Amino acid sequence: MKRKIVLLLTIAVVALSGCQNKTKPEGSQTPVATPNSDPYGVIKAQKNPEGLDKKGTVTQTMNAGGYTYVETADDKGQKEWLALPATKVAVGDKIEYSETPPMPNFKSKILKKSFDKIYFVPGIKVEK
Repeated sequence: MKRKIVLLLTIAVVALSGCQNKTKPEGSQTPVATPNSDPYGVIKAQKNPEGLDKKGTVTQTMNAGGYTYVETADDKGQKEWLALPATKVAVGDKIEYSETPPMPNFKSKILKKSFDKIYFVPGIKVEK
């Protein structure tokens, strides 16, 4: 009888040890991007982006968490936000970039800013 109880308890312990809580532990943080990482798996840095099919003039720029955020305006005055790996760019620069699918309602915790729509691009070309 004792062997059956020990056997049943062993089975119960083994079965319960396989059940794990898949939620984040309290106090854990979302990974923060660094210049050499992409915690969200959204963009990949490249030195010479190909397929540059959009152009604009930089109207705002800010750096945070290994990313550069750029607001650009096209010739018609239409503005859009881009996010790319940390890049040196200044207001007034003429840039070219690839068209990518937009990410709606993006919230940057680092910037404490929400973007109605933002485009994650692999890089930009700054016209000299």
